[in-house]
Amino acid sequence: MSALPNTHEVLLRNSHLLAGRLALVGVSDAGLLAKCSGGGVAITEHAGVYTTLTNLAGWQACFGYQLEPEQGAGQVDSAVVFVPKVRAELELRLAVARYLAKPGGALILVGEKKEGVASAARQFASVSGEAVKIDSARHCQLWTGMNEQPLTSFKLDDWVSWNRVSCAGTDLDVAGLPGIFSQAKLDDGTRMLLQTLSDQPLRAQRLLDFACGAGVIGAWLHGDGKRHNRSPVIDGVDVQAQAIFCARKTYQAAGVAGEIFASDGLAAAKGRWPAIVTNPPFHTGVKTDTSMTEQFLLQVAAHLEPGGELRLVANSFLPYEALIARYLGPVARLAEDRRFTVYQAFKARRG
Repeated sequence: MSALPNTHEVLLRNSHLLAGRLALVGVSDAGLLAKCSGGGVAITEHAGVYTTLTNLAGWQACFGYQLEPEQGAGQVDSAVVFVPKVRAELELRLAVARYLAKPGGALILVGEKKEGVASAARQFASVSGEAVKIDSARHCQLWTGMNEQPLTSFKLDDWVSWNRVSCAGTDLDVAGLPGIFSQAKLDDGTRMLLQTLSDQPLRAQRLLDFACGAGVIGAWLHGDGKRHNRSPVIDGVDVQAQAIFCARKTYQAAGVAGEIFASDGLAAAKGRWPAIVTNPPFHTGVKTDTSMTEQFLLQVAAHLEPGGELRLVANSFLPYEALIARYLGPVARLAEDRRFTVYQAFKARRG
């Protein structure tokens, strides 16, 4: 069995703190649950992790922060908050913990130093009274406090913000939540991708937006289609719960036709599409580590119809062109600058 993440190991080093029913807010490995005897609520925003949390005895698994009715106020004795990679999300996780924990119950914060757990502890102290650092190990810190500011209600809708995005003559309103990619603005890579979709529109009228985020590409394609008397159906897939929640709201507001579904990669995707568009999330790894990209392109090839089009934007320094050619076919560069390149390829038809 593989080792647990450092944060989970540090938590288990202090298992005396884990008495009674627990809420684990931001858990990333199901192996932790088997070592926590009291059961409780396990919350993750990652679709792949969520599938491993379901059907575990004594635990209620939750995908993201849209809590179910049975996950009511004050139902756990202790709430553990894992520091998220995006600091804006910490306030949201703390609010969930304050809602689920009993008044006066234990609150626990654990995170890695490289993710800023020390500064996160100051935010933690603002809602948990006198925060105390209990442990510092495995490049992590663990802090404890009390639920001195319990919440009697929690609705994820109250955390949604709306932002206006404009590109190539099309305006749209996009829903946002803490922790979502490029929450308040249109990132430059997606803007370049959308510009190519305006200059050289897709021929397909049904497509999939991989790593759809808050639904920007799908809503833009819908708006652009209305301007040109087209009505495309745009499905969307993402691994993150906030993205799924926001994309559905963005689609609803814009009147987009298409389904939004959660999946780690394209593992849960069924069927094939005439086109796939994407600003994929694995832009910033080690330059020579292409394993995630290769796995993704294998999945794309499996889910594109013969002759179907891939339209993809990525950091210019990454070796996408050769990999796309290997798994799909000849590649064209539709736009590029120092930072980003938009690639186009069509899946080869069998003779």
